[in-house]
Amino acid sequence: MDLLIIVLLVLLSALFSGLTLGFFSLNLTSLERKIKLGDPRAIKVYPIRKNGNLLLCTLLLGNVAVNSTVAILLGNIATGVVAGFVATGIIVVFGEILPQAIFSRYALTLGAHTVWLVRIFIILFAPVAFPLSWILDKALGEELGTIWSKREIEEIIKHHEDAEESDIDEDEERIVLGALAYSDMTAEMVATPRSVVYALDASDVIDEKLIKEIKDKGFSRIPVLAKDSMDDIEGILLARDLLGVRWEDGHTVGEFTRKEALFIKESMKLDDLLNHFLNSKKHLACIYDEFGVFLGVVTLEDILEEILKMEIIDEADKARDMRAMAAKLVKRDLLG
Repeated sequence: MDLLIIVLLVLLSALFSGLTLGFFSLNLTSLERKIKLGDPRAIKVYPIRKNGNLLLCTLLLGNVAVNSTVAILLGNIATGVVAGFVATGIIVVFGEILPQAIFSRYALTLGAHTVWLVRIFIILFAPVAFPLSWILDKALGEELGTIWSKREIEEIIKHHEDAEESDIDEDEERIVLGALAYSDMTAEMVATPRSVVYALDASDVIDEKLIKEIKDKGFSRIPVLAKDSMDDIEGILLARDLLGVRWEDGHTVGEFTRKEALFIKESMKLDDLLNHFLNSKKHLACIYDEFGVFLGVVTLEDILEEILKMEIIDEADKARDMRAMAAKLVKRDLLG
C-alpha cells in the first residue's frame, strides 16, 4: 500500500515540478500576443500565469509537501542511508528531471490542459499561498512583461529567418531590419552631397541646350538657385513643368520654379523626415548645417532605399550611389 502511495506522490511531485518550470517559461508578453492572434491555449493559461507570485507559491508548496511525504514513506520501508539515496534518486529523476524536460518542450499545450488542476491546487493551498503571494507582491511588485530593445528584435528576426521552419524569407527580413534601422540615421547620412547636386540658376534661359541637358541628367526635381549660389536655393523645378515649353520664347527657369522645397537640418532623423515628406506631399529636401551652408539634397527615394536596403535604379540614373560618386570626384580632384 505504501509503495502505491509513493508512486502516486512521485507522479504528483513530477506534476508540480513540471508545472512550475512550464508555466514560468511562458512569457506574459508572448501570451498576450498569442491571445491577440486567437490561440485558445494562451487564452486558457493567461489568467493563471498573470498571477505569477500566487502560482509560484502554490506549486512550490505543493512540491515541498509531496516530496517531504515521499521521504517519510520511504523511511518506513527502508532506513538509514539507503532510504536517503533511494528517496533522493526517485525524486530527482522522476520528480524533477523528466517532468521538467517534458514540460519545457510542451509548456503551452500541457499548461492549457492542466489549468483546471492548477485552480484546484490554488484553492487547496490558499490559506498559505495567498498570504505569501501578497507579501511577494508588496515586496517585489507584480511581474512585468518582457520588452525587447530594437537590437534584440533585429536578432530575433535574423534567428527566425535562419530557422528551417521559418516562414520569413530574406526579402522580408531585409525590409523589416531596414525599417528598424533607418530611424537611427540622419538626413546627411543618405543625402546626395553638395559636390554632385545638379542645380539650375533662376535666371537661366530655357533653350534647346538646357532642355537637352535636363533630359540627359534624368532628374525629375532640380534645385533652383536664387543668386547663382548653392547656399541660396529658391525652390524646385519639376522637369515635367517644362513639357510643351517653347524655348524660342526666352522663358527663364525662375518662371517655372515651385516654392515647395523643404529646408531641413543635417541632424534630422530619417523617420521624422519621412513624416515631413508624407505630410507635405513633397519628395525632396535641401539640407543645411547650423551656419546656413548647403550640404546636399535628400529625397523620398533615398529613405525608401534605406528601408528596402537596396538601390532604386531607373533607366535615367547615371550612378548607383551619388555619395560614392562624390567621393570619387573629391579623390580625383585631390590627386589632380
